[in-house]
Amino acid sequence: MTCKQGISDYFKTGYGKIINRGKASIETKNNGQEAIIVTELPYQLNKTLLIDKIVALVKDKRIEGISDLRDESGRQGMRLVITIKRNADADSVLKKLYKYSQLQVSFVVNNRALVGGIPQVVNMKALLQNYIDFRHEVVVRRTQFELDNAEKRLHILEGFRIALDNIDEIIATIKASNSTQDANANLRKKFGFTEIQAKAILEMRLQKLTGLEREKIELEYRELVKTVEELKSILEIRGKRMQIIKSEVLEMKEKYDDYRKTTILEGSADIETEDMIADEEMVVTISHEGYIKRLPIRTYRKQLRGGKGLTGSNLKEEDFIESVFVASTHAFILFFTDLGQCHWLKVHKIPKVGRLARGKAIVNLLQLERNEKLEAYVTVRDFELPHFVTIVTKNGIIKKTALAAFSHPRTGGIIAIKLIEGDELIDAQITEGDNDVILATKNGFSNRFHETDVRAQGRNSQGVIGIRLRNDDKVVSMVIVKREGTLLSISENGYGKRTPIADYRVTKRGSMGVITIKTTKRNGNLVSVKEVVDDDDLIIITSSGKVIRQHVGSISVINRNTQGMRLITLNEGDKVTDVARVAHEEDDIPEDDENGNGIQNDELDQEIGGNEAPEENTEGSLNK
Repeated sequence: MTCKQGISDYFKTGYGKIINRGKASIETKNNGQEAIIVTELPYQLNKTLLIDKIVALVKDKRIEGISDLRDESGRQGMRLVITIKRNADADSVLKKLYKYSQLQVSFVVNNRALVGGIPQVVNMKALLQNYIDFRHEVVVRRTQFELDNAEKRLHILEGFRIALDNIDEIIATIKASNSTQDANANLRKKFGFTEIQAKAILEMRLQKLTGLEREKIELEYRELVKTVEELKSILEIRGKRMQIIKSEVLEMKEKYDDYRKTTILEGSADIETEDMIADEEMVVTISHEGYIKRLPIRTYRKQLRGGKGLTGSNLKEEDFIESVFVASTHAFILFFTDLGQCHWLKVHKIPKVGRLARGKAIVNLLQLERNEKLEAYVTVRDFELPHFVTIVTKNGIIKKTALAAFSHPRTGGIIAIKLIEGDELIDAQITEGDNDVILATKNGFSNRFHETDVRAQGRNSQGVIGIRLRNDDKVVSMVIVKREGTLLSISENGYGKRTPIADYRVTKRGSMGVITIKTTKRNGNLVSVKEVVDDDDLIIITSSGKVIRQHVGSISVINRNTQGMRLITLNEGDKVTDVARVAHEEDDIPEDDENGNGIQNDELDQEIGGNEAPEENTEGSLNK
């Protein structure tokens, strides 16, 4: 429900819920630490009760990230300072305060009014109409009351005028009477006065006989005549009565008008679970035996090329890290399996554990078949974008399907591609419809072609040939060209290189491709290719669970038909299993110590080995 939706509800139906929030802002102190400053509370909320509630929420660990709470209120007004821990997100803490404490409360509007003497819940139009009808009745009764009083006074003044014109005879008649009652009767009989007029004349003071008092009576009489005429016209003409109602409402507005102290919020006032989770980049890792976890990307510091890396998981001896990728906590992840199925999950639902923890078995998060393995992972923010999911298989088959077709997955997954026997899905990426695609194989070949060569198909289709394979070869990686940077090739023995993407000419879908890296005994088979630029960072992960983050700019750009240089120093029997590209962060660039090694981040105490000088190979290219 939105805040304005509550207003709309009680306008239309007479019943609605209004969200009232205290006024809070996020400030950054001189030491860089954030704090939430509360300067106003919701209506009727006691400050002490709010403080006690926040303390209880922190103790119960329903709200984490608060390090201190101080009441700095004084003559300048209310000021409640909630200090946030350095590793916490202030915006997420504030949203939790809105959800779990009285810093955000709701008021129910119930427009119950007496309609014809019967209590009824009425909408705003009916409520205003009832108010107008009530005010109209008030104006009529008030005008009638004023008219009656004016006519009574006018009646007495008419008697005074007659008496003043015949004052000598009036005095003589009164003097000749035996009593007050007799005088009253004689005046009525002789001058035609009513009883009220005769009584008023008998009670009239002698000062009324002065010339000044006579003029006052005449002036009052003339004004009363006009007043009576005006009051009668008000009772006869409805338009005049409505104008009086309008002027009185405007007068009330001018008298009591004040600025709005509560804010009507745009959008939703409900705090969802995702709203209380900081939007930050996470490194998601999946082990060979199906354990998944997420870690903040700041956990991995950068090293120079050739570094030994740090331990990213404390896995069982027979298990190893198989895949790693980077995604926002608010993103969706489409999980594609080797059987061509697609599963759907939000990043923040993946368990966030320590760097050395194994994580959670993925079978507890996704409903996979017994022999089903995850092969590709796509992060999505908006399924309404006119994009495609492009899928490739190990046999060189490629297919693209509209992204919207994956927006409503079922619990057990949906079909992403229809596979022929013996084939497996190996990669899936988001494309925009006009990109170039590069498919790379285990033996170091790659084929570049336009995405437009692949027509869009439904989910339950087989696709078309993307690259024709040589004997004992298979596709290991797919690159969607978007930046025309360099193509990074990494082999399983930790060697790699960068080659300008422009060196890969665009051919036709179904070609056999050209050499992208030599797969010699030293290099081993090709593991992955990535489109990178100088400002990118890489995360390289090995089968033993070691992770290294290094700057792409430190990797040399050389020709396609070469072996490359050492990117990571591997222990005996260790192999590179996966590579992920992350955005460059200027504040995270490491400085070098006197030995040329990357200086370690203070938050990480893992011992790092020395760097090894790069090896380069510039052997001549092979003839095709």
